[in-house]
Amino acid sequence: MTHSMKKPITLAHSPDSDDAFMFYGLAKGKVETGGLRFKHILRDIETLNRAAELGTYDITAISFHAYPYVQNNYRLMTCGSSIGDRYGPMIVAKRRLSRQSLRGKTIAIPGTMTTAYLALRLFLDDFLPKVVPFDRIPDAVRRGEADAGLLIHEGQLTYGKIGLHKIVDLGEWWWQKTRLPLPLGGNAIHRRFADADARRLEQIVKESILHGLAHRDEALRHAMTFSRGMTTRLSDKFVGMYVNDYTVDMGPKVKKAIALLLDLGWREGIIPCRTRPEFVRLSPRKPKKPNSCAVGDGERSSREGKD
Repeated sequence: MTHSMKKPITLAHSPDSDDAFMFYGLAKGKVETGGLRFKHILRDIETLNRAAELGTYDITAISFHAYPYVQNNYRLMTCGSSIGDRYGPMIVAKRRLSRQSLRGKTIAIPGTMTTAYLALRLFLDDFLPKVVPFDRIPDAVRRGEADAGLLIHEGQLTYGKIGLHKIVDLGEWWWQKTRLPLPLGGNAIHRRFADADARRLEQIVKESILHGLAHRDEALRHAMTFSRGMTTRLSDKFVGMYVNDYTVDMGPKVKKAIALLLDLGWREGIIPCRTRPEFVRLSPRKPKKPNSCAVGDGERSSREGKD
């Protein structure tokens, strides 16, 4: 059923400083919407991944790892992505460990549909995952509840403060392996929107991102309210990592990286079906309905948490 565009557009994203920064223009009425109304819904990324399986929201942030499971409902936008350019989720521990010594160890992860987890599975084929809310992973590792932890969000910048050591940055590992940036999360728009409407909504989101970048200080002050106690300097660094030129337009390099990431996941048996990413601007007018992957029992978990 086609969306009428007369009722509010549900726009779901995570309550994190980088998403707050990119949606500042929309949230504060700084961007011209042509009379369209938006309702912002804030949820952690793994909750959004699960909601996308049901087609809950009109526009939603998702992990790229989740796309094969939600492709029946959504196409990807070319703007609004979080991309790690030689940096990204990282594995940390209380002591320095080698890749080999991680085998068989318990690693705290932020969710089984996050891209961080997919990258970890590609990096290491033998470990015991333990789902922990993303903001509790550093303390779980410090207390010995897991041998190592997979950090996303601000934890990538603050782990050293509690005495943890970086084992590997998966964004750097991915670049060494592929010479491509690591695509973590992006925005997806529901297939209920006609092509022209989808392109119009994508342009409004892009204008919000551009407004934040053009008015960085005020957008950063807004983002600071979502920064979970980080200093202004660290918040600015974190936003700079994940709101940049790739966020404005992912371009062909990131599209190639997304396709490769999902294909490797399929080849390694992590993703149960082969997936060709579809984008708003590149989809045919009447695309054939794709077949979403079925999520196995082993890939299910309760409350989980960017990309």
